[in-house]
Amino acid sequence: MEQAVHIAAVTRDYLVWIPLLPLLGFLFNGIGWILLREKLPRTVVNWIACLTVAGGFLFSVRGFFDLMSLPVGSYLHQEIFDWVVVGDISAPFGLVLDRLSAVMCLVVTGVGGLIHLYSTGYMGHDHAFARYFAYLNLFTFAMLILVMAANILLMFVGWEGVGLCSYLLIGFWYEDEQKAIAGQKAFIVNRIGDFGFLIGIFTLFLFTGQLDFYGMRAWMADPLNAEFLTKGTLLGVSIATFIGIALFVGATGKSAQIPLYVWLPDAMAGPTPVSALIHAATMVTAGVYMIGRMSFLYVLTPEALAIVAGIGIATAIFSATIGLTQNDIKKVLAYSTVSQLGYMFAAMGVGAFAAGIFHLTTHAFFKALLFLGAGSVIHGLSGEQDMRKMGGLSSKMPITFMTMLAAWLAIAGIFPFAGFVSKDEILWKAFSNSVHATTFNTAVYVVGLVAAGLTAIYMTRLMMMTFMTKSRMEHDVEHHVHESPWTMALPLVLLAVLSVLGGLLNWPKALGGSALFEHWLEPMWPGLHEAGAHAFSHALEYGLMALSVGIAATAIVVVFFLYRSHTDKIKALAENMHLFYEASLNKYWVDEIYKALIIEPLKRLSDKVLFRFVDVGIVDGAVNGVGSVTKLWAELWKRMQSGQVQTYALYMVFGVLLVLCVHFGLR
Repeated sequence: MEQAVHIAAVTRDYLVWIPLLPLLGFLFNGIGWILLREKLPRTVVNWIACLTVAGGFLFSVRGFFDLMSLPVGSYLHQEIFDWVVVGDISAPFGLVLDRLSAVMCLVVTGVGGLIHLYSTGYMGHDHAFARYFAYLNLFTFAMLILVMAANILLMFVGWEGVGLCSYLLIGFWYEDEQKAIAGQKAFIVNRIGDFGFLIGIFTLFLFTGQLDFYGMRAWMADPLNAEFLTKGTLLGVSIATFIGIALFVGATGKSAQIPLYVWLPDAMAGPTPVSALIHAATMVTAGVYMIGRMSFLYVLTPEALAIVAGIGIATAIFSATIGLTQNDIKKVLAYSTVSQLGYMFAAMGVGAFAAGIFHLTTHAFFKALLFLGAGSVIHGLSGEQDMRKMGGLSSKMPITFMTMLAAWLAIAGIFPFAGFVSKDEILWKAFSNSVHATTFNTAVYVVGLVAAGLTAIYMTRLMMMTFMTKSRMEHDVEHHVHESPWTMALPLVLLAVLSVLGGLLNWPKALGGSALFEHWLEPMWPGLHEAGAHAFSHALEYGLMALSVGIAATAIVVVFFLYRSHTDKIKALAENMHLFYEASLNKYWVDEIYKALIIEPLKRLSDKVLFRFVDVGIVDGAVNGVGSVTKLWAELWKRMQSGQVQTYALYMVFGVLLVLCVHFGLR
């Protein structure tokens, strides 16, 4: 495989400040939480939490412009200290800012910073204020370590760090048992995926001897090494395929794909800004980023790419059908995230890495906006999350409504909003790529098109039930409805602007643009020519583009009129599709199936085998056995302690005789 460009590392000493500033925010607010018992003034906590992330954003911007001034193929590097040094193995604590990690840093610190600002208003009355912002800063730090890591071991530190922070933040209100359980569920499911990720890391090092990303990239650029990975076999598949699948198992956990997606909808138990941070700027994007970072491996294995695309598009359609019937406003958005992540993986699986990362970026804009808008609604309705108890909020919360309107049209794929550009780019790449067979491409495209239509349906339903139907609020709630304060409204407005104009970052060439985002990331994908797709006419591309927009627009219009004037028809439709409706409403009983087939058998196995046989029978038996022998021995010696001097003299005589007998007997 040929390197696409000449690679050159340029040292920059300011890179450490990008993750270090949020870490300092964590330490400062952590002191306020642990040592001062939440006695720090809230204004101080606000400023520290927001300014540290804003500082990380400014250094990320500096790095971005620094990269622009350097030759194509250059990347910024800073080695902080020696970390793992064992024999010939070396994995320093080093940071990298290249064209891919620069995009991720801007998303994490930019969108994450707006979520921090929003949180100052949303969490203003929570008693654990400093603890919340300490966790939020730590979450940002861990994600930045993940995306800036120079080697895969350091990436794994960030990978586990975001897993820990998700547990802490999802279960933030741990006094509520259900919220604590949701945090535990996220933690455990991610550990399952991480087991596969670790196997991938170990296997990768075993066969390549490389840990550094650019070292791996250079190693695999050698045709002999690439042939070794593609021709050599491990458990019936090529070494490259085995490693790619193992790493992807970790991605299914972190980025909530089938079969490990079940933790993400329950992550709604945490505060709403946490949901926005997890779903838009941090944790769930880690798996998509990892495949982009390891693209030099995945281009060697079309089989692993096919699995990534297949799981991704299956997740997209599956979770979209669940989102159709959910009544909790945050649950609708949660399943929407799972579906949109499936789109991103579908893009990565067809070799359209730039399209996948661009959808990750635009999704960060409109999904953060949707969650923060939902949080604004919940805040204005004194904690109400059931859309059946909402309605008529468009006039009562105009800023929230207008900004969420932009996010709705963006995620639905309406021209020219950001989601239209990124979604249609994925559909086009799925249809036209040359990585897979035409039949596979067509299947991915068709399923993706259907999922896009379903997205327009459930998002229009959410907007109608929340804002544009008659009020169904309880009287006391309706009386106190209010628009959110400026600290919450300003992030909504800024994210709305990005949701509207974000598509310009990668405006397609077919529409007269120059695909700037794709061009920016092009040096990151060695061995793969994304332009090497099947040759199709622009007329076909325009036609498919019009088809997807037409489907989305039709879905919006139909649902709009149904909820506006014909609620009886909606009830009739639900009754006619009773089986599907119940299955979707109950999320296809996947949690119940997992509980019956996996969790309960494991609990019984743990109780009967591990607890009763191993713990009680062997461990406790051994301990109790030692105790019983010691007790018996003590009883024998106790009886010899009579307290009579004559008895002790007799023992002494017998002892002397025994010593003499042994002595002379040996001679």
